[in-house]
Amino acid sequence: MKTKSQWQELGQSLNFRNLAYINGRFQPSASGETFPSINPATEEVLAEVASCDQADVDLAVTAARKAFQAGVWSRKSPAERKAVLLRLADLMEQHRDELAVTDTMDMGKSISEMVSIDLPDSIDCFRWTAESIDKVYGEIAPTGNDTLGLISHEPVGVVAAITPWNYPLMMATWKLAPALAAGNSVILKPSEKSPLSVLRLAELATEAGIPDGVLNVLPGYGHTAGKALALHHGVDVLAFTGSSRVGGMLMEYAGQSNLKKVWLEAGGKSPMVVFDDCSNIEKAAQTAAAAIFSNQGEVCIACSRLYLQRSIKDRFLTALLEAASAYQGGDPLDPDTRMGALVDKAQLDTVSRYIKSAMDDGATVLTGGLPEYIPGRGFYVEPTIIGDAKNSMTFVQEEIFGPVLAVGEFDDEAEAIELANDNRYGLGASVWTDNLSRAHRVSREIQSGMVWVNGWGGGDSTMPFGGVKASGNGRDKSLHSIEKYTDLKTVWISL
Repeated sequence: MKTKSQWQELGQSLNFRNLAYINGRFQPSASGETFPSINPATEEVLAEVASCDQADVDLAVTAARKAFQAGVWSRKSPAERKAVLLRLADLMEQHRDELAVTDTMDMGKSISEMVSIDLPDSIDCFRWTAESIDKVYGEIAPTGNDTLGLISHEPVGVVAAITPWNYPLMMATWKLAPALAAGNSVILKPSEKSPLSVLRLAELATEAGIPDGVLNVLPGYGHTAGKALALHHGVDVLAFTGSSRVGGMLMEYAGQSNLKKVWLEAGGKSPMVVFDDCSNIEKAAQTAAAAIFSNQGEVCIACSRLYLQRSIKDRFLTALLEAASAYQGGDPLDPDTRMGALVDKAQLDTVSRYIKSAMDDGATVLTGGLPEYIPGRGFYVEPTIIGDAKNSMTFVQEEIFGPVLAVGEFDDEAEAIELANDNRYGLGASVWTDNLSRAHRVSREIQSGMVWVNGWGGGDSTMPFGGVKASGNGRDKSLHSIEKYTDLKTVWISL
């Protein structure tokens, strides 16, 4: 691991890519408009980035469709596509420090998390998915002797992927790897709050051998470039990670256009439930702190609702407050920093509004509280734990996307399940118990796409990632992710 000064020196030496990437080359937006990409820790402008809109979307869709129909990627053998994606993973490995610093400066997350989580996961996603390409088989239907029924997977065509700002590179790879592996052309619209790393990734993809037009990156706003992609009749599949509100709008746009498939990984308000038969309170408390304060709480699966069985509440809170003290905001380029800056002033204002709402509703701030913003010094907030939380309170029900933890209590298993399910979201959940039967019972009863028992956030490229209810549909990662970017074709042959 480099030192703070070494990371800073690397950051100062970078030449950020700031233009749209269409048909294998960088180019300004058709309108010439730009938007600033800002370092949340210092508020300095890193780059003026091309702001794409309808005209740029039309160019990218045309290029993507032309490449798809020409077969320069879609008709390559699985082995050929695998080799290219493995080269891309190798290039990401070679440039991992550059990519890590880029996301740290662009989004405010700690460099230690970038090096230990985001980059390894992003590289592994491409490698694992590349290796899976030639493991996806077609089927033969059980027909009579006079017929042959073939079932095959075909690439859908042009995929539009809209990715969030909290894990800029990693979330992009979760969409790009399976979409490209399946043989599609892809148009990626990163969040306007953190677009820089994926622009560099597109350049590396071309170097790896991705043909022109197969991967395009359009930085821009959601209401311009994002909406244009969702409404475009030349887009066959739309994959999105972000808020449930925007996800609903994208589904409407798909219905207004060509009924394109829409795959959503949307919001979350994950519960962590700790029973009194949990023997390792310290580990559970440390995990609870990590589950809400990692990445400044800007995590879709953050366990922002903590439910403690009444008999262990006081002991658990003592351990939790101690664990939370390690997550004070600091320079994201310092390897010792465990919590960086929020992505921008708007997000800081959102977190402040929810903390005030909790206080107004009668909840008790146990540590942290309303942040004090000093212009020019970054968008920082203390790790905040709020007790006496009731499910009827707004800050308990709505996704905050910041380091704010609501703490409630329960008496028995039935009440714990009821509290955990009393929310519109269903992305992740964490259950802590030493009772194997209880672990299975509660995991089955909690309405969530993912449940971690005696842990949080575990998983790798073999495991699907996604939720239920207002948290969306479809899954990232695993072989199931490739299914999202293919169509089933049945061929009935009379013999």
